[in-house]
Amino acid sequence: MKRFIFLGIISIFVFTGCAWFETKEEKPAQELANDGIDYFRDRDYRKAIESFEKLKDWYPFSKYAILAELKIADAHFSLEEYEDAIFAYEAFESLHPRNEAIPYVIYQVGLCYFKQIDTIDRDQTTAKKALDTFRRLKKQFPKSPYARNAGSRIKKCLKSLAGHELYVGLFYFKSKHYKAALNRFKSVLVNYPDVGVHKKALEHIALCEASLTKQQEKEN
Repeated sequence: MKRFIFLGIISIFVFTGCAWFETKEEKPAQELANDGIDYFRDRDYRKAIESFEKLKDWYPFSKYAILAELKIADAHFSLEEYEDAIFAYEAFESLHPRNEAIPYVIYQVGLCYFKQIDTIDRDQTTAKKALDTFRRLKKQFPKSPYARNAGSRIKKCLKSLAGHELYVGLFYFKSKHYKAALNRFKSVLVNYPDVGVHKKALEHIALCEASLTKQQEKEN
């Protein structure tokens, strides 16, 4: 009796296992790729990711697997899941450094950081990372149309960084920390001379120097 029960369990496992493999294999790589593209075009990015993930997992050596890797990154970007998108784009570049899509991939990484730039009174880490990424793109692929597109983004990154430096300088100036303020205003002139804030920086350099002179006279 126990033997029949055991055989019955084995039979269930075998048949369900076969059914599972049939379900897994029922869609070829090209069909999964087409599904993912269709979902992406319909802006159903979650389902697009699901289809492309299946394609990657089931057919890792398929010619469509590279497409899946890239479109997963694009889907995360479209969902504004920028950290996931950056991870996926950077993984793509690491795995396929000579792929023709690399200029686009680098541009997208820069754009992920660019989209997260906050107001000038907040931390500017993403502005710095966006700037570094766009500059790398222009250096590595100067003739790429993506490098040309990066030009206007670079200017906005510089403006944000300059605005932050000026903001901090003004904070120190109002707090009467004139030396710290002076260093910030000078930094604006040296690092961001052509983004439209140098005039204000120059004015406050003069004010800081005058205030420091008055402080020294009082001390003497």
